[in-house]
Amino acid sequence: MLTLYFAPGASSMAAHIALFEVGARFEGRPLSFARHENRTRDYLAINPLGQVPTLVVEGRALTEVAGILFYLAKTYPKTGLLPDDAEGQARVVSWMSFLASTVHPARRQGLDHARKIYAQADRRLGPHDWAVGGRYSIADIHLFRLFWRFLGSLNPPAEEFPNLMALHARMLERPAVQQTLQVEAAAGYELPSQGGPERAQP
Repeated sequence: MLTLYFAPGASSMAAHIALFEVGARFEGRPLSFARHENRTRDYLAINPLGQVPTLVVEGRALTEVAGILFYLAKTYPKTGLLPDDAEGQARVVSWMSFLASTVHPARRQGLDHARKIYAQADRRLGPHDWAVGGRYSIADIHLFRLFWRFLGSLNPPAEEFPNLMALHARMLERPAVQQTLQVEAAAGYELPSQGGPERAQP
């Protein structure tokens, strides 16, 4: 069985959604940032950086959102979370790189900068249902979680990011997303305030 270490509402939400999407049997273990559970000796032995998510696969730890999403998409190919062709897969990797290197850290540089970056993401997505080739993929899961966090802290007007808002609405209709939000809300959100630094990759 897989084990997911997550902090409710943090970046680990993307891995959590993907696990429900693929129908994997897994145990979820929530960590509290407020109680510094990600800094305990036991957890640091699993992930020395004390970050989330960590997915333990047969005793081996996988870290980083992109790596975990890729693993799940490849392990459960029938779910179609990764395109079959090389170009499609490359476009997913391109989106994931953009999200990790540019979108994720944008809020740390201030809200004005973050708005510009999310505007870039909105233009890149365009009026398409999904990020890559009109087909739902792990890129959409990653993009959704980042925008979900940004939307929840900033509450921008809908017309500012129309394409991201449409994607957000489509994602909220997915059972895997609803299930993840319910589980994580029950565990309790402890996210930083708007515009503040994010600890342990929230």
